[in-house]
Amino acid sequence: MKLTKHLAILTITATIVSSCKQETSSSNLSSAPQNQIEKRTTEIKVNTKTYPDLISKMFDKHGGIENWNTMHQLSFDLGEGDDKETTITALHSRKARIDTKNDAIGFDGTKVWSLEKSDKTYEGNAKFYYNLMFYFYAMPFVLGDDGIIYEEVPPLEFEDISYPGMMISYKSDVGLSPDDQYIVYVHPKTGEMEWLGYTVTYFSKEKSKKFSFIRYTDWQTVNGIKLPKTLTWYTSENNLPTTVRNSAEFKNVSLKNTINADLFTIPEGAKIVE
Repeated sequence: MKLTKHLAILTITATIVSSCKQETSSSNLSSAPQNQIEKRTTEIKVNTKTYPDLISKMFDKHGGIENWNTMHQLSFDLGEGDDKETTITALHSRKARIDTKNDAIGFDGTKVWSLEKSDKTYEGNAKFYYNLMFYFYAMPFVLGDDGIIYEEVPPLEFEDISYPGMMISYKSDVGLSPDDQYIVYVHPKTGEMEWLGYTVTYFSKEKSKKFSFIRYTDWQTVNGIKLPKTLTWYTSENNLPTTVRNSAEFKNVSLKNTINADLFTIPEGAKIVE
């Protein structure tokens, strides 16, 4: 399936996000009754945390963590035509599904599943992929998740600009890969997020000292929140970004304070991924 095309690219660039918590719709979702699609929730997650100054100001530049916490469903498209995949995520539970022409994968809050819609066999790694692009895309706000430890680090020097940075690590009981680490770097003038450094521990289950890098310079505002339009992966040497490697463009982005809970149930015929 086409999910594996994106998976292959991201595997090469070592893009993995497993330490996160566990309205654009593809055509197979469009038949859901309107009253289900527009189920409104009155529950609002109130932010009571105190963040480091760098993180707090960065959130404000992107629309505010309080505003983000009132949103309940995020969706976006990657690719076009037969290669298009649509990702939909319930922001507070992190339930998810990704639909393509031939396949679907998802997470119902407890189990990861996969579904083959055609005679083509699903060859991807559903546990690896179901929240991968969501987590990178929902930066910087996922850096406000529970169980995070913040630590100031030296700035990133790139093209004569010095980007202040903050290390993100996780408590031992958080996610599938609590040893993953991230470093967010903000632009010194705009205060917006511009770089993300990250390590990979999903496959090795061992802490890594090797950081890969994504650059965030192309943004779009959706429902008052500044979200990425394009992510650009860089090659790296000595834990520093060097040259552009590949990029991904996000289209048909929707961010809502309503949720269609029925989208995240395990569909008939799906296989549970052990």
